[in-house]
Amino acid sequence: MNVGKVLIVMGVLLVIIGLIWQFIGKLPGDISFKKGNVSFHFPIMTSIVISIILSLLFFIIGRFR
Repeated sequence: MNVGKVLIVMGVLLVIIGLIWQFIGKLPGDISFKKGNVSFHFPIMTSIVISIILSLLFFIIGRFR
């Protein structure tokens, strides 16, 4: 597979993920606390989803190398 094609596919995937993310906002596993002037956000589920997507992407790229 050509490096240029891989970069195009990755770019299209990032655009699609970005558009979906704009509509979803945060996933139902992310932890948010707000007390007074202090707020804390820990995106557990978002981190897991990103990890799975990147693992699959690198696995697919590795298969073609």
